Amino acid sequence: MAKLTRGGVSLHYEVHGTSGPVILLSHGYSATSEMWRGQIAALTKHHRLVLWDMRGHGASDYPADQAEYSEAATVADMAAILDAVGAERAIVGGLSLGGYMSLAFNEAHPARVIALLIIDTGPGFKKDEARAGWNDTALKTAARFEAEGLSRLQSLSKEMATSTHRSADGLVRAGRGMLTQRDAHVINSLPGIAVPSLVIVGAKDTPFLAAADYMAAKIPGAKKVVIPDAGHAANIDQPEAFNRAVTEFLATL
Repeated sequence: MAKLTRGGVSLHYEVHGTSGPVILLSHGYSATSEMWRGQIAALTKHHRLVLWDMRGHGASDYPADQAEYSEAATVADMAAILDAVGAERAIVGGLSLGGYMSLAFNEAHPARVIALLIIDTGPGFKKDEARAGWNDTALKTAARFEAEGLSRLQSLSKEMATSTHRSADGLVRAGRGMLTQRDAHVINSLPGIAVPSLVIVGAKDTPFLAAADYMAAKIPGAKKVVIPDAGHAANIDQPEAFNRAVTEFLATL
């Protein structure tokens, strides 16, 4: 376990494995790096695996200023973590919000990305109306955390229900900042992605099945894997099948 401080915000990260290309995995909204425990052994045989907690989550800081929670801040945090571990380039991926941020990172820093792992993720929205609907849901999610606190996690999917946070304050601000979207730049970036990309979705993750199909069609040369009998946390629901899909993809790089 390690910490770095960027702009006064302390970020928790950890490095597993001793050799090979770096994999940077980002968790979903209101989850933490703990959601990747079942991947450590499989992914460190030939790689260094870097896990981290986004601001407002887990063991990282929960800044009080709402302006500290944004897509740009998250992408900059990811770059700083790669700098801290001495990785000029990495395989970059994540689940849900972590997958979206990985796509945003690739757009901002394409030279630093070896490949993408996009897991149970949506790429955003081209139409303002659809984006407004997503943002409305995000704001309602934040409001529920504000009203109910961390007890709200127990009714959510596995990566969230098993997460540990010091308070709900960071999740409230992250929901209003990092989870909401401003424009279509990420979804519009898909046809220009120039690195090998793996799109993974759980067969039971109904809200994200169409998004997975869309990304697999729009990202040049992308490979899509549907994990049977898995929901939104495909890596937790079916770790063996998930790990096999990822390691087989990594072997082709």
